[in-house]
Amino acid sequence: MADLPGQMRCIEIPAFGPPEVLRESLRPLPQAGPGQVLVRVQAAGVNRPDCLQRAGHYPVPPGASDLPGLEIAGSVIAHGAGDAAAMPALGSQVCALVQGGGYAEYCVADAALCLPIPAGLDAVEAACLPETCFTVWSNVFDRARLAEGETLLVQGGASGIGTTAVQMAHALGHRVFATAGSDDKCRAVEALGAERAINYRSEDFVAVVRELTGGRGVDVVLDMVAGDYLQREVKALADDGRIVLIAFLGGARAQVDFGEVMRRRITITGSTLRPRPVAFKAAIARALEKHVWPLIAQGRMRPLLHARFPLAQAAAAHALMESSAHTGKIVLTLD
Repeated sequence: MADLPGQMRCIEIPAFGPPEVLRESLRPLPQAGPGQVLVRVQAAGVNRPDCLQRAGHYPVPPGASDLPGLEIAGSVIAHGAGDAAAMPALGSQVCALVQGGGYAEYCVADAALCLPIPAGLDAVEAACLPETCFTVWSNVFDRARLAEGETLLVQGGASGIGTTAVQMAHALGHRVFATAGSDDKCRAVEALGAERAINYRSEDFVAVVRELTGGRGVDVVLDMVAGDYLQREVKALADDGRIVLIAFLGGARAQVDFGEVMRRRITITGSTLRPRPVAFKAAIARALEKHVWPLIAQGRMRPLLHARFPLAQAAAAHALMESSAHTGKIVLTLD
C-alpha cells in the first residue's frame, strides 16, 4: 500500500439533521482486517437507510464505519490477513455490500460480500446492485419463500428496491404487481416487468389485485410502507399469503384484524439486513451469484439508474432521495 495516499476524501455526518449537514472531509484510509479487502471506490449507491442515519434514526452497528454508504463498486487494491485465494484478486472489479463507509474514495469490504461486476455493466451501474439485490433476495425469496407459480405485490415499485424486486421476480417467472405514485412511474415499472402497476393516489390496490387474480389475491407482498397499508395488504393476500416488511415509511404502528390473520393463515414478518452477521449475508451473496447474476449478464435484469452525483454533492443526492421524485437508483461517483 506504499503507493496509496495517506488520506482520502469522504462524506461525514458531523451532526444529525437535513441533507445540508453532510460535509466533505479528509480521513486516513481504512485498513482491511482479516477476511477483508480494501476497495478503491468508483461509485457508491444512495439508499434510504443513509438518509435515516443522517437524520439520527438508524444507529451504526458496533464496529462499522460511521460514514454513510452501504454499497460500493470499484477495484480491489489490498487484502487483509487470511487466505488470499478465497478473496477477490487484486485489481479485480467488484461490487460489495458494506456495513458503512461507502461515501469515500476507499472502503473496506468483507471478501465474502464482494461479487464480480456482472458482464455488461460498468461500476456506476454495479453500485446499484448490492443493497437492493441482497434485500430483495433475503426478504422475497428466503424469508417470504416466493415459490414457483406464486404472485408478488411490490409496494413502492418505482424505488430502488422496488425496481429490483419487480425485475428479479419477473425474470424468475413470477406474476408481479406493483404500486407507484404517478402514472409515469407506473408505466416505467410496467416496462420493467410488472404485469400491472397501480397508482396508489388514484386507485385501490386491494381491488385491483383481487380483480387481476380472479379474487384469489397475491401470495407475497413486499412492503416498505407499513402503517395503515398493513390491514389492506392482509385483504389483498391469498390464503396462506405472506407480508414481509422492510421499512415503515407510512408509520411504525398498525391495526390488524388478527382474526382474519388466523382464519386465513397469514404470515406477517420483516427484517433488517445491516446488523446481520457476515456469514448470513455471505449465503445471500452466493445465492445471488448463482441465481441472479446470470440474469443480469443475459440482459434480463438491469439496474435502473435515475441520477448520478459527484461525491461532493451527496447532500443533493439525499434531497432527491427524500423527495421521492426518482424512479430507480441514485449513485455517487468518484473520479
